[in-house]
Amino acid sequence: MGLLSLIRRRRYERMGFELYGAAVAAARDPFLYTGLHVPDSLDGRFDIIVVYAFLLIQRLKQEPAPGPALAQAVFDAMFSDMDVNLREMGVGDLSVGRKVRVMWEAFHGRAAAYAAAMTASDVAALDAALERNVWRGTPPPDDAIGALRRLVLAQEAQLFSQNLDSLAQGTVHFLSAEEASQ
Repeated sequence: MGLLSLIRRRRYERMGFELYGAAVAAARDPFLYTGLHVPDSLDGRFDIIVVYAFLLIQRLKQEPAPGPALAQAVFDAMFSDMDVNLREMGVGDLSVGRKVRVMWEAFHGRAAAYAAAMTASDVAALDAALERNVWRGTPPPDDAIGALRRLVLAQEAQLFSQNLDSLAQGTVHFLSAEEASQ
């Protein structure tokens, strides 16, 4: 990576952490775990953070500059945070890199599945991807998948209602999980 590229990345680092922090805060909404029955586990929390981070990154990538740089800053903040969290949980230094790589690959796989389904407006594919990734083979109760799909689409619309100038300042607003899932 060249010096100019590194300078550009650092320019948006603070905003990336602020935007990512807002996505994490939204992913901690208790309704996700009580109302939508997202598993309240390490895996369940990771997967719902991935959903919110994916939506935010997708929104930013579709904008002119500085959108893509902000998207990269959010991604970098996410995996920096994952590294710190693993270390705080006591994962040994030699294992952290390997575990972060697995998370990185999981993010990219999920993001590709969500993006393909959403681009094609394929509700069945989005539902299947959400069920496979969030509930990991355990059938969720009732209409949890449909409610999570509605949440994803509502949060996507919410993100597109916000202008790039606000996002570039590190400000993003998500709907409450209960409101978005209706």
